[in-house]
Parts: sequence; C-alpha cells; structure tokens
Amino acid sequence: MRLRKNLIALMSFEELEHTADIRIRVEAATLEELFSEAAQALMTIMYGSISPGNIRRHVEMDADDIISLIQEFLSEILFISEVEDLVFSGAEVRIAGNNLIADLTGEPFSKMKHLGGREVKGISYSDLSIGRERDSYILEVIFDV
Repeated sequence: MRLRKNLIALMSFEELEHTADIRIRVEAATLEELFSEAAQALMTIMYGSISPGNIRRHVEMDADDIISLIQEFLSEILFISEVEDLVFSGAEVRIAGNNLIADLTGEPFSKMKHLGGREVKGISYSDLSIGRERDSYILEVIFDV
C-alpha cells in the first residue's frame, strides 16, 4: 500500500494492492470533495505531476445511482483529457441526487512535465464502491491499465 500526496490541493489517496490494474482508495468529508479528489487522483496516476492551469471545462451528467455517477464522471474526465490533451488539476463539483455539475480546471499536456505517470484505459465497475466511515466518504475504484 502506498500513500500518494499531491500538494496542489493537499489531497491524498492510497494506492492499494491489485494484480494487474491500479486500485485506489480516496477519503473526503463530502461527496463533492470525494468526486473532486478522485478526479485529481486519476490525473496524478496518469501524469505524475499536475499543477493549476487556466483552461476550464464544464461537464454535466445524470446517472441511475451514485456509483454510476462516479464511474461516468471519471470516464468523462479521462475522455476529455485524452481527446483534448489536457491535464486537470481541479474539479469544483456539485451533486444533487444523481445529477452532477462540475467545472474542471487544468493545463495543456506537456511531454516535458507530464510523463511521470501510467496510462489509464478506463474506469472499472468491478469492485467500485462508495461508503461511509465515521465522518468521511470512502471511494475504492480500479483504473484499467
């Protein structure tokens, strides 16, 4: 188990043992923070180093449940990042029921700066979970590599 910290937003996540893919655990006080930190964890895994930027993207989505919502949200970030060559460092997330509105901030991908990570091909539904422990929300998710 490895704890990774990104000083940009003082977020942290744990990388858990997994045989072939990348499994992480994220903890946050609110669902909105959980989604935001999961997005930052995805970008940190993919690019190694992320830092604030002035590029913005707006996303909105609905899902059948909160598990589908986090999977769709992370998949959308992965898609936009790959198609537009962007590295997101922040996500201001608002959740109402199974509806999500997010404003993403980031910077253009740079070969010199962003080659410290691992390729992520998708966000798995396998073992995807959101739960509560004490006063925190806990997300466990597997990134397909």
